[in-house]
Amino acid sequence: MLFSTISGKSRRAAPLLLIAALAACSKDEPAAEAPAPVAGQPAAAPAAEPPPAVSAQVQAMSADELRQLATNALRENRIYAPGGDNAMEYYLALRDKAPTDPGVTSALTDLMPYTLIAAEQSIAREEFDEAQRLSALIEKTDPAAPALPRLKQSIATAQQAVAQRAVASEALAEQQARQQEQQRLAQQAEQQRAAEAQAAQQLAAQQEAAARAESERQAAAQREAQQRAEREAAARNTATAATTAAAPSAATLRAVSTPAPRYPPEALRSGTSGEVLVEITVGTDGSVTAARVVRANPARVFDREALNAVRRWKFEPVDAPVTTRRTIGFNPG
Repeated sequence: MLFSTISGKSRRAAPLLLIAALAACSKDEPAAEAPAPVAGQPAAAPAAEPPPAVSAQVQAMSADELRQLATNALRENRIYAPGGDNAMEYYLALRDKAPTDPGVTSALTDLMPYTLIAAEQSIAREEFDEAQRLSALIEKTDPAAPALPRLKQSIATAQQAVAQRAVASEALAEQQARQQEQQRLAQQAEQQRAAEAQAAQQLAAQQEAAARAESERQAAAQREAQQRAEREAAARNTATAATTAAAPSAATLRAVSTPAPRYPPEALRSGTSGEVLVEITVGTDGSVTAARVVRANPARVFDREALNAVRRWKFEPVDAPVTTRRTIGFNPG
């Protein structure tokens, strides 16, 4: 008989007897009360409709088929899993068809402690769908099982704990984001203060240098006036000669390629515009052999990119090197 085979296997399984004893002890334990909701934490979500304990496919099988499949499942240690192909479901479906069969009832009684332990392990692993499936098996086996309320409460409590952890994790992430933003703003303010302090130091140094130069000029007024007059006269002569010599030659320059300069990323982000006056010397082969910044507004923002650009310029070949000046504008628009 099937019942005799099952009972014999159960008697030979010492671990099953131990588990059954533990399950019997747990019958006296009162069901755990639902934890009171904590302020600021989400309430437990309403319990979802539990899945059917026995699949429709298993319910549709004949009694003989269920007996054979249950025997095979026990032999292969498929006591409660996988869903739809385990001994518990086969015996539950068989009990529906043969409710007075004592062998089926005994088998379900022997197998239920395994299912209870598996359900508790699923809760510990936070596999709540599996825990609810196993809970449904236990409830269908014995709706009045003493461990059933505690098991359901454990599932609900564990689900609530997972939800609370998710809320806490989100709150922690938001707090960290706020702290990072505050640190960024503090660093930005510190950089601005440092820039202002540096600008003030530069201004003070310039004023000190101007005052020192003025003092020196006052101490040697006559000598400085004579030297200045000589320098101005020499500069005027040099400028006149350079203008006379360069103007016709510069007019003969014909550009072949004048690629635009690259816009500095920081100036582009801040929307800074300006212009740079550069002086270039064009060699006889039409390439730029020398370049320097004469004037820049604002200073040291576009100088490098302006020089990089003009050094790539190409002109038609000339008879002699030509020096000229060009203004390069930068406009973010």
